[in-house]
Amino acid sequence: MRKALQRQMNEDTNEKYRIIAVDDEEGIIESLSVFLKRTDYEFVGITDPVEAIETIKREHFDLMLLDFMMMPLHGDQVVEEIRKFNKELYILLLTGHKDLAPPLETIKRLDIQGYCEKSDKFDQLLLLIESGIKSIKQMHEIKRINEELSASNEKLEQAYLDMIQTLRYTVEAKDLYTRGHSDRVSEYSVLIGEKLGLSEDEIKTLRIGGLFHDIGKIGIPDKILLKTEKLTDDEYSEIKNHPSIGAHILGASSVFNNIIPIVKHHHERYDGRGYPSGLNGEEIPYMARIAALADTFDAMTSKRSYRNALELNVVVQEIERCKGTQFDPKISDIFLDILKNEFDKIKEIQDKY
Repeated sequence: MRKALQRQMNEDTNEKYRIIAVDDEEGIIESLSVFLKRTDYEFVGITDPVEAIETIKREHFDLMLLDFMMMPLHGDQVVEEIRKFNKELYILLLTGHKDLAPPLETIKRLDIQGYCEKSDKFDQLLLLIESGIKSIKQMHEIKRINEELSASNEKLEQAYLDMIQTLRYTVEAKDLYTRGHSDRVSEYSVLIGEKLGLSEDEIKTLRIGGLFHDIGKIGIPDKILLKTEKLTDDEYSEIKNHPSIGAHILGASSVFNNIIPIVKHHHERYDGRGYPSGLNGEEIPYMARIAALADTFDAMTSKRSYRNALELNVVVQEIERCKGTQFDPKISDIFLDILKNEFDKIKEIQDKY
């Protein structure tokens, strides 16, 4: 039986699996060593449970055979320590008698995969080991597939980013003002987000959302986009379509789901008088409220065909005046603090673009 099982294992895989056995009885370790060294497994036996914990911290093992009744630590205490740093180790608990096994609740809580009674015959143990190794192989395969899918998704995401970046450059090639504007809005948004203590994923959303917030201008006629005179009401209505156009462009791919709220709602106002949806207060997506302030700040501090860039003190006064009407008041206070106490970071961004 043992030979048949071992033959099946060899046919299934060429991988050398590592097994560690922990039992405070030297005789048990010696018997397991003799038995398992006949197989194709790599075996390590340890009698001191504390030493075993340290060994597992340093080295990789696929499966552990663990005695329950040991000194100075019982088996469940050993597992408790191991699970603090290793969630994947497959564990089989060995008991002198099934009545001495820990409660089922403990076995489940510590994610112990199985247990069996000690015996002079190791056929049942080998069956459990073989079953464990098959489970480990499946885990490795699932992990490999997930890594491949993750890599594929990253490539797909990069392809979409490259495509949208090309569209952004097309807009910038037409509109001199837009050139550098989206980069600065992205950087200002990140600066605010970091000051607010947002997560790494949220910061990434702000960064990409800022870069692509005006992508919808690709759908605005050049005669309107490039006009230097005052826009007519009809022309202004046309310009106001660019957030919805941008959201529609990005909506073709789920990759951009997180940034669509920024693209669509960065012209909403806190008092509900913005566009395209007339949202107010906290109805406006949080990231869009951040980008809205960053967008307006860059508009005020950039030179336009009809005016020069506004002085910093004028910009500060304007943000103060528009708190609670155009801008989220809490986000405004955060940005005002940056302008007053960390303006070197703002200047660095302006000099870069």
